[in-house]
Amino acid sequence: MRRLKLILIIALLGQSVFAQTNQDKIKQYRRTNEHEILREFVNLLSIPNVASDHENVRRNAAFIFEMMKRRGLEPRLLEAKTANVPPAVYAEWKTPGATRTIVLYAHYDGQPTDPKQWTGMLPWQPVLRSAALEAGGKLLSLPNISESINPEWRLYARSASDDKAGVMAILTAFTALKAGDIKPTSNIKFFFEGEEEAGSPHLGEIINLNKDLLASDAWIICDGPVHQSGRKQAVFGVRGDTNVDVTVYGAKRPLHSGHYGNWAPNPAAILTRLLASMKDDAGRVTIAGWYDDTQPLGEAEQRAIAEAPQYDAELKTQLGLAGTEGSGKSLLELINLPSLNINGMSSGDVGSLARNVIPTTASAVLDLRLVKGNDYRRQVARLTEHIRRQGFYVIDREPTDEERLKHALIAKVVHRSGGYNAERTPMDLPISLAVSEAVQATSAQPIVRLPTAGGSLPLSIITENLRTVTVTVPIANYDNNQHAENENIRLQNLWDGIETFAALMTMKQ
Repeated sequence: MRRLKLILIIALLGQSVFAQTNQDKIKQYRRTNEHEILREFVNLLSIPNVASDHENVRRNAAFIFEMMKRRGLEPRLLEAKTANVPPAVYAEWKTPGATRTIVLYAHYDGQPTDPKQWTGMLPWQPVLRSAALEAGGKLLSLPNISESINPEWRLYARSASDDKAGVMAILTAFTALKAGDIKPTSNIKFFFEGEEEAGSPHLGEIINLNKDLLASDAWIICDGPVHQSGRKQAVFGVRGDTNVDVTVYGAKRPLHSGHYGNWAPNPAAILTRLLASMKDDAGRVTIAGWYDDTQPLGEAEQRAIAEAPQYDAELKTQLGLAGTEGSGKSLLELINLPSLNINGMSSGDVGSLARNVIPTTASAVLDLRLVKGNDYRRQVARLTEHIRRQGFYVIDREPTDEERLKHALIAKVVHRSGGYNAERTPMDLPISLAVSEAVQATSAQPIVRLPTAGGSLPLSIITENLRTVTVTVPIANYDNNQHAENENIRLQNLWDGIETFAALMTMKQ
């Protein structure tokens, strides 16, 4: 028995030394090629990538296709049958004798954005800064080959963090492994989606057209930020997501507020009352049944939340918040509950364009985040019924003149295309433990393991169509401004991501 223990210890030590040697090779490759990596990333970020921009999103797919070819892969575009759908870019790296297959996923499309809101730059003209804008970061030129690169520099562009950083980290990790003659321990499949920010409405179609090709033991997702403390994360679930447009109506034409005020209903006021009815002062959603289907966290998941760094006080200071919602619950607790957010509202004009009128309509876009157990269609039905209970005549089109005269309160409710449910993988599965161990091997600090992230990904579409599980390994800095203006990636986070995904490709069987 003692001899067996000694043999196991020697084997583990040998495995540890082997892993460290691999990490050193990956790190050295990155250091030697930082300038080339940065310039290739800048070229990728320079291509506009809103999913509805069919021409440019195709250019992104073609660019990634060529990135893969240059690295010795044999990529292919996985097309949907539906017209004008961004393709997934796919390739594989087979390992003789491997008993496990993993798919590495990232997406190359980005959120729409208003260029006027960006500070001193345009969304698809990447710029380098010496630090974060909020910390006074100064504009820098791209360094030439003889200049050193500071890992604290930030690269600003749409999708710099969400999620072209994932594409770049995964493909560079592959290149580094090949350069170091390091063999992966799994069969690797690469899958880069082009429609995630639009709700992945055709991901299921692409998967079902390629089920045999995409068969795997697990999908490892590169998306989202590391923990607010800066520590690396392994995340075993994501919220689901769907969006709803709500429009309410006033008079058929704009009216002078002096001549008609106090008489003609103002749709902006009607909408604000309606939205206020959906949440209480503590931020809890008041829509009937909203929390009924929520699947409770298990003991391991609750323990993971309790053991994670508690960062709420620091966040409040950074964000200038005197208080938060949730009746004293922490951020990590609250992201494990379904939520309702107002993405934006519109009625009339403000600022220099403001006029003394009663507007004709008021609109809001609602963002419904879901957790395990919720169904996004059922949540939309509950929202619609709540609106109906507030006295509104609910339709999904513009009202007719007859309907306007018959109903004092009319709401057009349109469920946007796309949408998917939450997904959560047990934290004690062998693949879950292997991913955690691989990520931990690249960090001197204990990593954070979370049952659910606050953001959403189409993981339920993957698991519902394929017999597999998903684990998310984010790499971006938490203050990356994803989905907003001035999105950025801290270069050290990109460097760390390369090392992390190299470790995942070589994680123990």
